[in-house]
Amino acid sequence: MDIAAFVSQALPQTIANLQREYPNAIQHSFVAEGEMLTCTPSSLHPAFYGCYDLHSAVHSCWQVVRAIRLCPDGDFVPTAVDVLNRLLTPENLAAEMAYITDRPGYEMPYGMAWLLQLLAELREAEGKPFTAWREALTPLEEHAAQRFRRYAARLPFPVRTGLHNQSVFSLGLAWDWAQTADDTALRETITTHARRLYLADRGAPLEFEPSGSDFLSPSLAEADLLRRVLPQAEFSRWLTGFYGEGMMESLPRRLAPVQVVDPTDGQLAHYAGLNLSRAWMLQGIASILTDDDPRRATILALADSHAAIGLPDALHPEYMVSHWAPIAAARNLLNIAHWFQQLACKLAQRYHPINPLHPSYSTQSVPGPRQSSTPAPSPHPPPAPQRGDRRRSGRPVRRCGPARPV
Repeated sequence: MDIAAFVSQALPQTIANLQREYPNAIQHSFVAEGEMLTCTPSSLHPAFYGCYDLHSAVHSCWQVVRAIRLCPDGDFVPTAVDVLNRLLTPENLAAEMAYITDRPGYEMPYGMAWLLQLLAELREAEGKPFTAWREALTPLEEHAAQRFRRYAARLPFPVRTGLHNQSVFSLGLAWDWAQTADDTALRETITTHARRLYLADRGAPLEFEPSGSDFLSPSLAEADLLRRVLPQAEFSRWLTGFYGEGMMESLPRRLAPVQVVDPTDGQLAHYAGLNLSRAWMLQGIASILTDDDPRRATILALADSHAAIGLPDALHPEYMVSHWAPIAAARNLLNIAHWFQQLACKLAQRYHPINPLHPSYSTQSVPGPRQSSTPAPSPHPPPAPQRGDRRRSGRPVRRCGPARPV
């Protein structure tokens, strides 16, 4: 399956969910005495009422914009453009701006980070609909950037969960936007405070991952941020201290892929995205390591094993999965064809589903990299540049996709 085939399969569901008002998990803060909530989700959030909650609606808009940019001739494009034209109007977005102006901490950090990611994608796109959406979103973009300047500077300690309030993942998305928008001040702020918050970390407690409702890996997200902000040599040394000298053995064993046990449960369904978020973070970490670094092959193989299990889960039609999980695949569209090839290979070899609650489960049965001191390279393509990568030349790579639609 290539990028176009995957997008054509995933996008209709996302487009429908952006217009689906119920069920809805409104997170509303009452700010005035006597205030009463007597409205529908679409009247409260006229642009971002779908996809169950606001942050899911925002990153689903990002998913649609990215798909249009990479597959401009797809069958889904006319419908997608029409839906975004109806949602991302100046009037709707002015109402969203008025709401968060009264609630400045609303959807921080996760929702505002994805808002910046949406704007970063729009800044890299060309053409009339992209420009109109970007201009209408500009006030929200300025609000989110300002919130992250304060957030990074005021954070006394990291938030180390695997959920929305995790600090390091959102700081990474904000840093990516700062790269694309050429916001030197925010980029330097995040770099300074990433060093303050994370540089001294050693011995990542992998035995505590995952928790029962994670969709992000605390340790991989941390490494994925620091590969952005540290020089290559410094990051390589930090990675050794963070995961230890035996990381080639410990990572595949401790961070084995997981299986969704109940896609109808809003918390347990988070595993539908955990495998793929781990995969893209592993790809990002590998992208900064030199070709002769023996850790690189192990990390890429582990990314493949996560993606092979995560891709079918992310396309599950159950709403507790479909309202958000496809973005985990869209985050790394350029590797979709390779990952489906890996999935086909694993199915052909009849790997059993990995279910940590199944009596037969053991880490020894997890498909993953070969366990040896010098792993043999596998047929991986070079990791696709992640937004914000600093390659060995030291130059920032700003684009997570082609410079122009393909």
